[in-house]
Amino acid sequence: MSIKNKNYYALLMAGGVGSRFWPVSVEAYPKQFHDMLGTGETLLQKTFKRLAKLVPEDQILILTNSKYNELVKEQIPEIKQKNIVLESAMRNTAPCILLSALKVEKENPDAVMIVAPSDAWIEDEDAFVHDLQIAFDASQEENVITTLGIQPTFPNTGYGYINYDQTDSAFAKAVKRFTEKPDYPTAKQFVESGEYLWNAGMFIWSAQTVLNGFKAHLPEMYALFANGIPVYNTPEEQTFIDRYYPDAENISIDYGIMEKHEQVKVVPATFDWNDLGTWGSLYEKMDKDQDQNAIINARVVTTNTSGTIIRTSGNKVVVVDGLQDYIIVEKEDVLVIVPKSKEQDIKEIRNTVQSKFGSNLG
Repeated sequence: MSIKNKNYYALLMAGGVGSRFWPVSVEAYPKQFHDMLGTGETLLQKTFKRLAKLVPEDQILILTNSKYNELVKEQIPEIKQKNIVLESAMRNTAPCILLSALKVEKENPDAVMIVAPSDAWIEDEDAFVHDLQIAFDASQEENVITTLGIQPTFPNTGYGYINYDQTDSAFAKAVKRFTEKPDYPTAKQFVESGEYLWNAGMFIWSAQTVLNGFKAHLPEMYALFANGIPVYNTPEEQTFIDRYYPDAENISIDYGIMEKHEQVKVVPATFDWNDLGTWGSLYEKMDKDQDQNAIINARVVTTNTSGTIIRTSGNKVVVVDGLQDYIIVEKEDVLVIVPKSKEQDIKEIRNTVQSKFGSNLG
């Protein structure tokens, strides 16, 4: 059993829209606030509890958009308002991470923190805690950034890849380079080489290290948010954020810091992981019937139908005949029926529906 460390903090990213899970995930109620797998807990709740196995609960910050403040408090009632960092504009990951790191460093200059998405699925939570402890230990070293890398199971073109030194005898191994979302032949080559891991977007570092990274690689953004140091963790903080946050550059932490940092290590994960980015990835995690159909919140009669995910609101009766490898999702006044092979198109389908029938449907 791991002992919680007073210097451990977590930044839980919960501001995305999850548009590839439309129509269940909509801007007003994104996927991280849904029980996507029918477990009785939302993805946000599962992730919070997982991190709380190692990080003190009152040192977990949830980074989200202002519009989701009440949703966060409803689903994580034990969290204090000061631990909810509210973005006043939709930006990429770097600005909210910098803002949160400055808040944490002001509270505890010795802090070591993990940044984690709120919508990943991890079954073996004990293995996750074990690997995270290794990453925390590695990140205590000066100027080291550590990430958790996932063993790839197929040439996925939707993930970034981490090339690492397999000869490194340490638990946290030296990273050679990052590659963002390669094409299929390149991804295939990466997987076959055995020298690459998937980038799961989980980063571990000391507050001092990441802030030095921002000073070196994103100095304008650092200067913008450093102006708020006097008001961070005070009642005046939100006024500062609302005024200046929209001025921040729209850039990811991967491009802004990780790819440029001189000393990055990776812990090859011993836990299974699914980013739950698409209906197809959700299908992979679901229990299946004898025809390999995955059913969520529905009662079904299927004939000549296989490899299909069916989800409704309100446990509706669904009759399907003659479909193979489809996504069938219903939510109130929207019904989506598309081949699984077109799951990446759902974001564009959502945009088309919004432009034709109204933004309230997205």
